[in-house]
Amino acid sequence: MAAQIEFSSAGPALVSSQGVSASPVGDVSASPAGSLSAEAVPFTPRGSSDADRQFSQCYAKLRGLRPHAVQLREELNLLFDKLLSENYNKTFNPSITIRPEDACTLLKLASSLVPFSQEHLVIKFCQLIHHLLNQLKVIMDELTLDVLMNYVTCALEKCSTWTHSDVLLALSTIVYGNGPQCLQHLSNLLCKDGVLLEYSSPSQPDLELQRVSLNCMANICLRIPGQPPLEDLYRAVCFRVFLKTLQSPKPVNAEELYYCMILQSALKGLQCCLSGGKWKFGGEELGSSLAVLKQMMFHGSPGVSVEWPPVLYPAPLPQYEGPSSPKQPETSKPPEIPKNVTGRSKPSSNKKRKSRGKGKKANTEEKKEDDEDVDGEEPAAILANGYEALKEQCAAETKNIPKPSAQSLYPSWKPTSSDSEFSDPEGGVQSKLRLYQGRVRQGALLCLLSVVKSVEKRTLYGYWSSFIPDSPIGGPPQLTLLTIILKDPSPKVRACALQVLSAMLDGSRQFLAVAEDITSSRPSFTSFSFALATAIRELHRALSLSLLAETSPQTLTQIIKCLAYLVSNAPYHRLKPGLLSPLWKQIRSYVRHRDVNVRVSVLTLYGALVTTQAPLSEVQLLLQQPEGSSSLGSLTLQDSSLSWRQRDVSSACHTPVKHNSQTRSPLSAHTPKEYDPAPPWLLQLCKSLVTQPRESQSDSEEAGNAVLEPSPVRLEALQVLSHLVRGYFSFCQSHLFEIGKVSARCLGETDPSIQLHGAKLLDELGTGIIQQYRAENNIPESQRVSLSQVVTFWSEVLSGPLNAALQNEQHPTLQTSACDTLSSILPQAFAQLPDKTQLMCITMLLGLTYSENYLVKTAAVRALGIYILFPCLREDVMFVADTANTILAALDDRSPNVRAKAAWSLGNLTDTLTVNMESVGVDFQEELSDMLLLKMLQAATRASADKDRVKSNAVRALGNLLHFLRQSQLTRSVFKQPLEDAVRALVKTVQSEAMMKVRWNACYALGNAFRNPALPLESASWSHDAFSALCNVVTSCKNFKVRIKSAAALSVPAQRSCYGDADRFIRVWRALAMALENSEDTNDFLEYRYSASLRHTLSQALLHLLSLSQAQDMSALATSLSGEAGSGIRAHLVKYLRAEEAETVGAEEERHGDSYTPQQRVKALQQAVIRLNGLETDVNKQTVVAFLEDLIKSCEEP
Repeated sequence: MAAQIEFSSAGPALVSSQGVSASPVGDVSASPAGSLSAEAVPFTPRGSSDADRQFSQCYAKLRGLRPHAVQLREELNLLFDKLLSENYNKTFNPSITIRPEDACTLLKLASSLVPFSQEHLVIKFCQLIHHLLNQLKVIMDELTLDVLMNYVTCALEKCSTWTHSDVLLALSTIVYGNGPQCLQHLSNLLCKDGVLLEYSSPSQPDLELQRVSLNCMANICLRIPGQPPLEDLYRAVCFRVFLKTLQSPKPVNAEELYYCMILQSALKGLQCCLSGGKWKFGGEELGSSLAVLKQMMFHGSPGVSVEWPPVLYPAPLPQYEGPSSPKQPETSKPPEIPKNVTGRSKPSSNKKRKSRGKGKKANTEEKKEDDEDVDGEEPAAILANGYEALKEQCAAETKNIPKPSAQSLYPSWKPTSSDSEFSDPEGGVQSKLRLYQGRVRQGALLCLLSVVKSVEKRTLYGYWSSFIPDSPIGGPPQLTLLTIILKDPSPKVRACALQVLSAMLDGSRQFLAVAEDITSSRPSFTSFSFALATAIRELHRALSLSLLAETSPQTLTQIIKCLAYLVSNAPYHRLKPGLLSPLWKQIRSYVRHRDVNVRVSVLTLYGALVTTQAPLSEVQLLLQQPEGSSSLGSLTLQDSSLSWRQRDVSSACHTPVKHNSQTRSPLSAHTPKEYDPAPPWLLQLCKSLVTQPRESQSDSEEAGNAVLEPSPVRLEALQVLSHLVRGYFSFCQSHLFEIGKVSARCLGETDPSIQLHGAKLLDELGTGIIQQYRAENNIPESQRVSLSQVVTFWSEVLSGPLNAALQNEQHPTLQTSACDTLSSILPQAFAQLPDKTQLMCITMLLGLTYSENYLVKTAAVRALGIYILFPCLREDVMFVADTANTILAALDDRSPNVRAKAAWSLGNLTDTLTVNMESVGVDFQEELSDMLLLKMLQAATRASADKDRVKSNAVRALGNLLHFLRQSQLTRSVFKQPLEDAVRALVKTVQSEAMMKVRWNACYALGNAFRNPALPLESASWSHDAFSALCNVVTSCKNFKVRIKSAAALSVPAQRSCYGDADRFIRVWRALAMALENSEDTNDFLEYRYSASLRHTLSQALLHLLSLSQAQDMSALATSLSGEAGSGIRAHLVKYLRAEEAETVGAEEERHGDSYTPQQRVKALQQAVIRLNGLETDVNKQTVVAFLEDLIKSCEEP
């Protein structure tokens, strides 16, 4: 019967993109298609199965029938029965070769023969539509879709109501994923008086019609990947129907089983409305949807009897559901208080209870899937014992758990042995009811998952308190996702709840960043930061308990993944220590779990632990602990059934292992030194998982055949190693060579993924060494990896399989990672490598810049941009020239990624030119080819018109080149036009609407160019435009960092003549003075933090101009310094001279190289006064001098 067919049975009957364009058809029965005549080519089956032959025979007989034949009714009835009796599912009968187009032709032919007056035939034909389209997975052409849609819509209008259930079943199959192609029919079906809206209404007395109508609407809203979505108008209509159905109370005369089926259909429809897009409904609809989904999450849950709010509102505080009448649902028995919660049971009884739990698990594994969904692997019974097994912290937290009541979920839902063995019909009904109720809860959680993915994170944060508890245990029990994770009897429902929680936690780092509970005393009021911190602690507590109790491998994997999301986003540096240590120890035994997915997820969690806010002091302590102290022994109840190794990692921790040539433990180093500290357990674990064979217990493998871990486990172990090296290099540096050997082994394997992760691990090792040698990190030399060790390490690496990876053209990603590895060599170590090794690295990188793969080319160009900064290479004119030519060629590449990295490398190369100009002197400038410099100048000018990520470094290179050019080069005619083009490119970039970083670099580049005394700033035609652009930016740019750089550039010229005539000089002065006056005018708080640094730079620039001023400037300066404007300038200059804003936030970050003390600044000002007094006598001069003397006097006052 149609009533027994679930929603999922409406299989894909999609429209083929190659279908014939259909025209509207009137009465299908009266207008058969011309291709369906008896003279058509007979259908010949291509297979020999019984189903093929049956279909062929029925097809041939159907073609021979005429609409007005005498025996038409009997013949059609017989043919439909034969077709319906066959199973066309290729899963059960792979030999079926019926073509989809043949099925479409048969259905079109049958639609022309079945009159609407024969309602029994209409029902069978509709059943046949569902049968063939669903089992054969037919993708219909547009003509077939139009013919069948016309037929079923006409049947809904002309046939009796008792047929509509089967007609709607056929309609739901036809429209499956074809909603956007049925718009001409949807206007009638979904209009105000449409049949779907009528039958799907909660007031519909026929529940079967309501259920099938909801299925139809859900299939209409279903979006197939690659196809356009349904129009928002129709989707909104369906959304309101689904939401109203879920909000409506259960009909009085409805059976609970059938009511669950209606809820499933409505939930599936709601999920189809939300999947694959952003939330397009209003805020009120969001609150209503979340409220009803939360109610459905607990549908059929024993002990839950609360009055659910109709709408959830965003609020930082939790919303508690108020208790309703104490009457329990008829379908559930009153909960019983387990004895083990009261604390009166003895340890021995706990052990016995554990053994019985394992026995039940063994029995349930033999049941069919439907039974497992309800009665299988229930954690609630194990949870009671788990409260005592979680050591002191968890045990202390659980002391305040209240005794179970009618409103709580603490009682176990798992039936006793007498209840689970149903021998009577009533017991079977109850089992099926629990199954269907579990499916409702699962559907609600899947729908909630779609809501979480479609709604913006920022909007969803306000509803967190409704799904995640933010108050510790001991208060009123909250019904949240954690309740389901801990208490729901279905492992599938628990897994869905974990998926929802993971989706909520994913990307929540910025939201959780405000959580804090470091203070020892609890505040008098619950602040938002403390509530968030409490929520994080509750998540840790509940997930740890669920981890302890869970026995389903699939759900266990979801728990560990959820913990990884939590660890990755929680701000542990703002929380009291102690959250990560129990988790670190608890998951250790799961590394030996027999399920591969569990092992992989455990490694993912360890990777999150060593990545989050690294280095964390708590994680550092865990890494320092010896192996034995980090084991909890029998921490998990299923520990005895988890072991898949004969070499027990945990048990090995309790007895010291003696290393010799014959014994090799998976947790021991290959060649440890006597004086080396013991490596962290996690490092040794990952190393053994990657390199050591395991003794398989699988029956399919030969006994004694040593095999490596599965590839996913090894890859995740390599990831953890990389994270460990990146975040906690000091713990890994003494085992540098061991980790290097692991990388070398991976590079020598044939699996490209393993090779890739091996190369990335080498890259992390090299980066860690470089970080140790950076001066700003202030790491003592005694605590670094010695330079000799670094040289030895890279000598071994570069003589190993890394060379083969660099030349592996079949795997460009591996080549890319190998290039990154070469770029992570410590410069000091590179200088001590043998010459042939250095030459090999350089030659390899130069060659890879001509690779056809843009990823390889990008990595090679980047590596050359790093090598050009090496002290041992930057003074080599030949290497500089080769690198420059390579970079210039890459700047013309069609890939924007290659061009962006080439511009970055060109910026680095020009940085070395300015460094060499100061360290080496004129000799280096003379050796470098003028034509090469000209090419670089022209290439950088062209690149400054590229995309922002290219332009940003192109203008940096222009500034360096303009600073580097000598007088002899600037006077050559060949440089005249490129020089002007370069400066105008910088001016254009400064005035453009590009990214602020680009404009910042352009201002810096102009200041860099002004440092070149050979540039004709006083006479060049472009000089006026350059100063005007900087003056405009310093007064009007919204970004204070750009203003700071423009002010710094205006203070660079060291001679008064560089500023031009008196008019240009005073325009620069007025611009700086106006910028200083308006230095606090901003609407952006993020910019305000740079206002002190801006005032500092502006004050420095103004004093610089005063120190360079001449007699012709005195009149304008005297006017500016007198009156109210002069008083404002004086106040800021006094603060600068006294260094009163030196410690302001942001002041040091953007300061323009001013390291003078207040005494030095005052002394420079005194020298300026002496110089000005030497000028010709003038009244205006005396005003300026008096202003400066007053400044000096103000600074000398205490």
